[in-house]
Amino acid sequence: MRKGIANLPLHRGRAPRWLFSRMVKLARAMAEAMLEEFPPEEFLRRLSHPGWFQALGCVLGFDWHSSGLTTTTTAALKEALAEISTPLIMAAGGKGATARRTPEEVESLAERFAFDPQPIIRASRITAKVDSVLLQDGYSIYHHTIFFTPDKKWAVIQQGMKEELRLARRYHYLSWEAEDLTREPHTGISSMRRENLVLDLTSRKSAENTELVVQLSRENPGKITREFTRILNMPRRHALVSSDMKPKNLLRAMAKTYERAPEDLLQLLTIKGIGAKFVRALSLVADIVYGAPPSYEDPALYSFAHGGKDRIPYPVDFEVYEKTIEVLERAIKSSKLGDRDKLKALRRLSREFSPGA
Repeated sequence: MRKGIANLPLHRGRAPRWLFSRMVKLARAMAEAMLEEFPPEEFLRRLSHPGWFQALGCVLGFDWHSSGLTTTTTAALKEALAEISTPLIMAAGGKGATARRTPEEVESLAERFAFDPQPIIRASRITAKVDSVLLQDGYSIYHHTIFFTPDKKWAVIQQGMKEELRLARRYHYLSWEAEDLTREPHTGISSMRRENLVLDLTSRKSAENTELVVQLSRENPGKITREFTRILNMPRRHALVSSDMKPKNLLRAMAKTYERAPEDLLQLLTIKGIGAKFVRALSLVADIVYGAPPSYEDPALYSFAHGGKDRIPYPVDFEVYEKTIEVLERAIKSSKLGDRDKLKALRRLSREFSPGA
């Protein structure tokens, strides 16, 4: 598993149209170049790598260290991929309300290109819930994008914010490296800092605790509610205990899980209305009553090519930006015509930008 750290302070505003339109053009050229040279799975694999994604955002010319790099780069990629005639990779989701429309977007693409949307929709929903329910780090998820192929391979990039500190945190997934979405599924988590206290139920160190969480979810609701009430009356030892987890709310949620009797953590997550507070309450009971503590450890490389919208580290160079797009597009056309080796066509980039070119 790869884990990296990158500074992601929250920035207000959005990418100006003059920059975003160029980001889309360059993203399309880069995507076409990669899909000419590599299979779609390689593109997904790179998107799932926090360092590579950070570098991509910098090459496209957005802020090298801000939260906006995530939202704007994924938006540019989504638009660029939609413009490519052959749908080797598609994208759905985005920021805020757009993220909530992800299932509808996937279904629309599935109808257009004739593939089964349900595996992609399921992956989208589960990954969103993992980073809000199983990994409780204080960052609220507000951005979610899934990139996928028609044959059910996918990569997810989502971001959470800690508004009071003006910090963001980015979470990456890759389908074939996350066979169990409830057990250390991330390919990387980028954050400006490691938090002192995080409830990480995806950690292997939490395995015994989560097994008990599932068992407890099938128990008689009254019994678990009494246990939790008794724990709340004990001296406080867990900062993650929420005072607004009222026994009656726990009883209501327990009634749902008791009826559904989930067999594993994944099934528990799919029950409507089961959220972070409920799972945290059962985790606490498993810890205090049954002696199975969870992990409270926080599971938390870039380059710049064209400048940034805030003139950091320097202003966007329009001439160089346009030439990058032009050279990439020309290389792609040459490779498609078959009049030269594809790799040699792309390697012309270095000669175009060498001194005296």
